[in-house]
Amino acid sequence: MRLAGRRFAAFYSSDLKRAWETSQAVARSTGSEPQALPALREIFLGDWEGLRIEEIAERFPEAWARWAEAPDWDLVPGGEGAALFEARVSAALDEIFRRHESGDVLAVTHGGVIQIALHRIVGRTSHGLFSFKIQNASISVLERRDGRVIIGGVNDIGHLDEALVAEPGPA
Repeated sequence: MRLAGRRFAAFYSSDLKRAWETSQAVARSTGSEPQALPALREIFLGDWEGLRIEEIAERFPEAWARWAEAPDWDLVPGGEGAALFEARVSAALDEIFRRHESGDVLAVTHGGVIQIALHRIVGRTSHGLFSFKIQNASISVLERRDGRVIIGGVNDIGHLDEALVAEPGPA
């Protein structure tokens, strides 16, 4: 595994199943144990949670038509919404950077969370349309330099078997 033998100042993970299972695999190769951080969870999709696109379109035709025209988290019935999602992720990132002024920190999380972090660094908001391609199990790097955070890399999948890399579905 690419991270084998690396030591981290801290290791956080979303407590949602897929991210947590990934963090356990990383823990076995690094010897570091992740700390569950619910603030790193993917956006909560309310009534759409767990549904395939076809099911969403069938059950929520008006909301899905508006989403298809102009994606916006605030259109998702019963969902977390853009402002709450961005505030939650931003607060988690701020806390992680506050706790760890130096050293490498590993966070296993979800594509939407990574999108929010990247958008924040480039000074944009995201209301449902993501600008970056984020593959499952990819590595994105945020670096703190001279008091600011910069993007050191996005969607690095060089460590993955090409046969296992799949195009991510819509958010």
